[in-house]
Amino acid sequence: MDRGTVGSAQSGRLLVEVREEGPSAVVTPAGELDHHTADLLREPLEECLVKGFKRLVIDCSRLEFCDSTGLNVLLGARLKAEAAGGGVHLAGMQPVVARVFEITGADAVFTVHASLEAALADDSA
Repeated sequence: MDRGTVGSAQSGRLLVEVREEGPSAVVTPAGELDHHTADLLREPLEECLVKGFKRLVIDCSRLEFCDSTGLNVLLGARLKAEAAGGGVHLAGMQPVVARVFEITGADAVFTVHASLEAALADDSA
């Protein structure tokens, strides 16, 4: 598999790393995803879609917090990826982040995996 780093963005509270993993773009946000940091995730997700990645895997294992603004960023990326014939896969969510998805029902509209490895092994869009 090709493991090239595509890019990264950082603020004091959120670091976002992007890399290519076969047909997927793996996006790893680390820290707090909220209304102050949402653009740091939105922009790399949109860049991945512009570059032709239809399958986005969000490695949530280092995400410590996600509010409704962060959730909306992920929902927006999901709509754009699905429109392109792909999808967004969430992997390794910490309990505090998973709870936000459960409360809002968003976990029902994403493909959720226990780990990054499981998400990458799933060959669906």
